[in-house]
Amino acid sequence: MARADRITVRGGGIFGLACAYSGAIRGAQVTVVDPRRIGAGASGGTVGALAPHVPEQWNPKKQFQLESLLMAADFWAGVVRLGSDPGYARLGRIQPLADADQVARAHARAAGARDHWGDAAVWRVAEAAEFPFAPVSPTGFVVHDSLTARIAPRAACAALAQAVIALGGQIVPDAPDEGAVIHATGHEGLADLSRAFGRPVGNGVKGQSALLRLDPGAVPQVYADGVHIVPHADGTVAIGSTSERDFATPDSTDAQLDALIARARAICPALAEAPVTNRWAGVRPRARTRAPMLGPWPGRPGHFIANGGFKIGFGMAPKVGAVMADLILEDRDAIPAGFRVEDNL
Repeated sequence: MARADRITVRGGGIFGLACAYSGAIRGAQVTVVDPRRIGAGASGGTVGALAPHVPEQWNPKKQFQLESLLMAADFWAGVVRLGSDPGYARLGRIQPLADADQVARAHARAAGARDHWGDAAVWRVAEAAEFPFAPVSPTGFVVHDSLTARIAPRAACAALAQAVIALGGQIVPDAPDEGAVIHATGHEGLADLSRAFGRPVGNGVKGQSALLRLDPGAVPQVYADGVHIVPHADGTVAIGSTSERDFATPDSTDAQLDALIARARAICPALAEAPVTNRWAGVRPRARTRAPMLGPWPGRPGHFIANGGFKIGFGMAPKVGAVMADLILEDRDAIPAGFRVEDNL
């Protein structure tokens, strides 16, 4: 495949912007095309939990995610030098343990973390009282991992856009395809691909989230009962999110979000009186395999796909941008098995 020095990125969400930035930082001429606005889709949410899967039953997806999470500090520091600050911080995560079986399982997983994470991060059982912003824990214990980080999604998209422009790129509502073309068009793009291939390759899953006004400081985020509770640098705490396969309207919030907020307040009593400042809903792209869908578009030379971030898009973005730049600018294919477009066909 011939190498490209010009890239058109269709889609201004986190995957599209990460690919654009990774290409621009290596000297490519980059144009990002989005007819709406940067972060108009699922990437304009509020949660921003950059969290790993449990360190067991290891597979290429978990390895890719680990490498991306470890790349994140340098990646976002580079973005900050060219743009604004998206509030990235690797502060870890705590998860309450409900009973003795969960405590034992958490101790066992610590060995998996040592095997797979090495000395890059820890997974440990700790007393909940050790943490000032702690969830209710029936056993008094929590899992604490030092790998998880936070980022403010909207600020991250804005910072990446600024960095792309600072590197000589463009962000426009419309433009012709020039050079290599990356399609990072979210759940609408998955629907287009399903029609193009004549079979389902993914779908959209609605999520609802909220911001509460509270500033607990630079503390680990919490994950419990399926709820992410993420303190951000701007004095807000993000709560998310629902997962809805069936929905009438993609961008409206309802009683499901009210229930989610109530669960978060029960998990973290510090949130009991915190006012809600923002309610958000959007549709996230879920590829059939649940892994990101990366690589050449079969049958369309010069066209590429970067889609399917679903709930892990921000955590995967640094590595996604890097492997797409490797492929397009250096003709080097570092996309792991399970992530390829054809794996979803």
